[in-house]
Amino acid sequence: MAALGWLTPRRRSATARSVLAGEASAEAARKSSQELQDQKELAELAELAPDAAAPEPEFPVLGDEKAAAFFDLDNTVMQGAALFHFGRGLYKRKFFETRDLARFAWQQAWFRLAGVEDPEHMQEARDSALSIVKGHRVSELMSIGEEIYDEYMAERIWPGTRALAQAHLDAGQKVWLVTAAPVEIATVIARRLGLTGALGTVAESVDGVYTGKLVGEPLHGPAKAEAVRALAAAECLDLSRCAAYSDSHNDIPMLSLVGHPYAINPDTKLRKHARTFDWRLRDYRTARKAAKVGIPAAAGVGAVAGGTAAAIALHRRRR
Repeated sequence: MAALGWLTPRRRSATARSVLAGEASAEAARKSSQELQDQKELAELAELAPDAAAPEPEFPVLGDEKAAAFFDLDNTVMQGAALFHFGRGLYKRKFFETRDLARFAWQQAWFRLAGVEDPEHMQEARDSALSIVKGHRVSELMSIGEEIYDEYMAERIWPGTRALAQAHLDAGQKVWLVTAAPVEIATVIARRLGLTGALGTVAESVDGVYTGKLVGEPLHGPAKAEAVRALAAAECLDLSRCAAYSDSHNDIPMLSLVGHPYAINPDTKLRKHARTFDWRLRDYRTARKAAKVGIPAAAGVGAVAGGTAAAIALHRRRR
């Protein structure tokens, strides 16, 4: 039963490393946001779906420059976990063998059934990442992420969640991804979705080469809340007018920061918490519910999470 210890809710305040990770992620996100905006202005012909589901009458508020939206990625914007989908792409590129693909498939199946990350799986991937990312160029991971995004991840978007994000964009608000994926790769996702930018885990790099260290800790749990708090301060946002969306009880600290928290495809603990505090719930995990949202998944969504390095590690060990 020890393996199921992660099912027990734990209240954990932000540590100094969480604050550092959050602030570093917010700073990186602000820099990447300006680059994304410049690219969007040069791509005026790219039209977002006009038939997005109508927002609720009172929210989001049109033209509210003090408001923004923050979206978790795994199982909130995209079906399943990004790092496991990424493993499929690496397998195609001969990064590892069939038995390793089976492990990825098992972890993905677990994620889809449980609706939350298995901390032991995530820790394994993270530990491998820290040992082998060192010496790899940031551009290498981003290039791989671009390819695999197109191949496997674009079709796994939740149309309903994408409609919610579009409603904020249509209201003139900024929309940010908030994920444990590396911030460079999270930025790729945000650009593909037409979002403002991304908050992600900041891996230390010097001259474009990873040092094998993190700045603070992975952007998970309390660290996500700290990142949102830091970004809101830098962007002069009023968090009471902002929205946040997640599927996991691990993101309750982030959801609790804003005036408009949404539980999307919630796990059992988040669903209970949302009902207790009268948060809005949306569940797009059945065809019947998803069909009610009329926006297509053409924009797509994807990510390269810490599993990138974990899979590359398997490849390097065999060379």
